[in-house]
Amino acid sequence: MNYTQRVGVFSKLGDRLAQVNAEMPHLQEAYLYNNWFTIDMQMRAISAWAGLLKEENLQNWLKPYQLSEPKDPKTVAIIMAGNIPLVGFHDLLSVLITGNIALVKCSSDDTQLMKWVIDQLIDIEPEMGTMIRYAEEYHMKNFDAVIATGSNNTNRYFEYYFKNKPNLLRKNRKSLAVLTGDESPEELALLADDVFMYFGMGCRNVSKLLVPKGYNLEPMFIAFEKYKDIIHHNKYANNYTYHKALFLMNQDPHLDNGFLIVRQDDALDSPLSVLMFSIYEKEEDILDFLNLHKEHIQCVVGHTPNEGRVSFGKSQQPALWDYADGVDVITFLKGLH
Repeated sequence: MNYTQRVGVFSKLGDRLAQVNAEMPHLQEAYLYNNWFTIDMQMRAISAWAGLLKEENLQNWLKPYQLSEPKDPKTVAIIMAGNIPLVGFHDLLSVLITGNIALVKCSSDDTQLMKWVIDQLIDIEPEMGTMIRYAEEYHMKNFDAVIATGSNNTNRYFEYYFKNKPNLLRKNRKSLAVLTGDESPEELALLADDVFMYFGMGCRNVSKLLVPKGYNLEPMFIAFEKYKDIIHHNKYANNYTYHKALFLMNQDPHLDNGFLIVRQDDALDSPLSVLMFSIYEKEEDILDFLNLHKEHIQCVVGHTPNEGRVSFGKSQQPALWDYADGVDVITFLKGLH
């Protein structure tokens, strides 16, 4: 199967994903296995991939690399994250589209949905079955390189275990938004998507705000009301209740709208159901914060003074060329040959 054929297979997969509806049993199975994967969240992820896997998108993404057929396809182990639905699919796509073999270790949190999508891929083109292996069957051996995503603690293990293999290792990253106080109600409503989509569990979800001195949070709270029903999700509510009790017990100042806690704190990371913010007085303060945490930031939303900002509402809508941690996976894979 050559490059053109592989592009065609993934384009057909996109067409098939576009036909998925909320009544399909595999979505319910994935939700029962992992309650964070609600039907709505799964449908959002599937719909996003259906839009990305268009032949024109694939060609525009890959054209600059001038890919050639590998004479000696490499087996690339992919250790996937599972914090949001199908988060590991981009790595799988990258390995297969370049003509290599994928040794897949699905996250325990995203096994059902990921394997269902892989099954669709093989159903479209059975030859894909020769290019995909599961680590559960083949163990983590007999591979040439590795792409692994995990926590900072897990990454230290990865660095040791895979030190003798070409590797692309990802750690924890967080995303933030820079606000000025001039945001329209529409922009704040889009910011709500950046904060709450996938319950805020993705590295591209906004979990931190930089706001000017004297910033009025009320318009933001009003815009966030569109997600008020999130509190009815048991796991999310447990996190909210826990952190609310902790802040009350410790008498930590905070604001609470009934489903989100907002608190001033200079930390980059916010716990689930909590949104931290820091105050800036001038543009240099923003740049200083971004530079201080640049190794831990995935993306920056809003009115930022630096290049590469993401528009409101787009943090969880990356393009095919928006690589996690800014590391070009296709270039990494080309370097194996």
